[in-house]
Amino acid sequence: MINRTTKLRMRRSFRRHKNQVEQLGLQTEDTIEKHFFKRFDRLVNVRRFVTAWVVFCVFLIGAVLAQTGALTKYYKTNVPAAGGTFTEGILGSFTNANPIYATGPVDGAISRLIFAGLLKYDAKNQLVGDLAEEWAIDTTETVYTVKLKQDLKWQDGEPLTAADVVFTYKTIQTPDARSPLFNSWQGITIEAKDDRTVVFTLPGVLSSFQYGLTTGIVPKHKLETIPAAQLRATQFNTSAPVGAGPFTWDAIEVATEDRAQQGRIGLRQNEHYHAGKPALQRFVVRYFTDQKQLVESFEKHELTAVSGLDTFPESFAKDNSISQYSIPVTAQVMVFFKTSQEVLSDVKVRQALVQAVDRRQIVDGIGYPIIASNQPFLPGHPGYDKSVSQLLFDQKAAETLLDQAGWIKGADGFRQKNGKQLAFSLYSQSTSEYAYVTQKLQADWSKIGVKVDVLLQPDSDLQTTVTGHNYDALLYGISLGIDPDVYAYWGSTQADERAANRVNFSEYRSTTADRALEAGRTRTDGSLRAVKYKPFLDAWRNDAPALALYQPRYLYVTRDAVHGFDPTTINSASDRYANVSQWKIRQQSVDKISQ
Repeated sequence: MINRTTKLRMRRSFRRHKNQVEQLGLQTEDTIEKHFFKRFDRLVNVRRFVTAWVVFCVFLIGAVLAQTGALTKYYKTNVPAAGGTFTEGILGSFTNANPIYATGPVDGAISRLIFAGLLKYDAKNQLVGDLAEEWAIDTTETVYTVKLKQDLKWQDGEPLTAADVVFTYKTIQTPDARSPLFNSWQGITIEAKDDRTVVFTLPGVLSSFQYGLTTGIVPKHKLETIPAAQLRATQFNTSAPVGAGPFTWDAIEVATEDRAQQGRIGLRQNEHYHAGKPALQRFVVRYFTDQKQLVESFEKHELTAVSGLDTFPESFAKDNSISQYSIPVTAQVMVFFKTSQEVLSDVKVRQALVQAVDRRQIVDGIGYPIIASNQPFLPGHPGYDKSVSQLLFDQKAAETLLDQAGWIKGADGFRQKNGKQLAFSLYSQSTSEYAYVTQKLQADWSKIGVKVDVLLQPDSDLQTTVTGHNYDALLYGISLGIDPDVYAYWGSTQADERAANRVNFSEYRSTTADRALEAGRTRTDGSLRAVKYKPFLDAWRNDAPALALYQPRYLYVTRDAVHGFDPTTINSASDRYANVSQWKIRQQSVDKISQ
């Protein structure tokens, strides 16, 4: 029990602690008042000073960042980078990817991307090895030996050997296979000496033979069990092709919009490509049968590039990101006079038609840079002779020729002879370019009293007209390549109705020309070939079976830069893919010191 003395002591101690706590609280309040609230007014007074420092720091950081960005160009650079999807729009339709059948622009593109040939053309249009490591010709100039590169593989991983090469060309030689290349390979023996060596034996010297070795090779293990008569219709051609080119088949989609067909064919990198994996990850070909839809798709940024346009659309000119490439093609646009047609069988009439045309005016008015043509060879061809030109523009001389031939101008300005009007029909493809050219031709010929009816047809209809030679005159483009073997276009045998291809569109027959053409194509020495071809040039000039106009261009339109695409001259549209495995559409920033 606590006594009274203890209680009093405890009370005094409690009062003492209470007084101490109260004293500490008062001291704390004085300290807060003195060191915080009174100094808070001072912080408000110096806010401008603080703000100035903050602004200065922000400005300093911004200046450092801006200077770093400005100096980036001195130690950083953008370089092409691998990857990405290249989407190309093509005017045309898809029917067959197999290289022994592919003919149209879409078929040719897909075939070239998927398949590889023994040889190919590089970006400078020179013949180089593709699947072939080397090739040689013997002293008789009739035996070609081709050696394949080592460790070649098909896109499914199977080995590619000389047996596949032999199978490809023997299939072309088989009539039941119905390849358009059939005639070019008749009489040629193909043998495999070992897995990497193929020997071609020709029945005679043919200077242009090596250029036929660019045809894509097809896999024997995929096609050998299919009867030749069924090869054109096999699924391999349209939904499951396997080649050795830079890209491999992925998928196909086909749709119809406003009665126009569209399609999308997806390709991906070929991991087994002998020249190394392509830089592009994917390649998509979109084809359109309607040009308007093709242009609209490009304007919507759905396409990286466009192929198949004959002119550069005005709407594209407003977009600085769009580039156009006008690439000369080793081809010629000519007017072929069907010499079997009654009016055009007269050599003086044909000569007058040639002299009546102002070719320079036509070429200048086409609207893009092209090379004028004046003979059946191109500059650079063995056999080209600048001194032997077709008859030059001379309207008065043309009228004199017609007068001499008995064609007299009537009151209507057109000529007649024995009650028959000097008139014929001129057929061509329905494009803006050919519409312009035919209009100028019609006007020039009208000035000398010749009536010409122009008929422009869609490509599909024109091909029927051309195949059947159902025209009087034909404005048309022909492919020549870098070898001047033009026998198919001017040799008498190719004018025969029984000829397989019948591409002698003028139905020109000349014994002198035949002998010269045969002599020229069976020589490999360039200077000797020129000598042998000279009589043909003279005969062609005097007989005037055609009017040479110009060397056309291939128009390729791209959006933004396509690194690696820079061809100088091509032989066909699909030759734009000469180095497609190196194309790049992406960029990355790297230190210059690492370059």
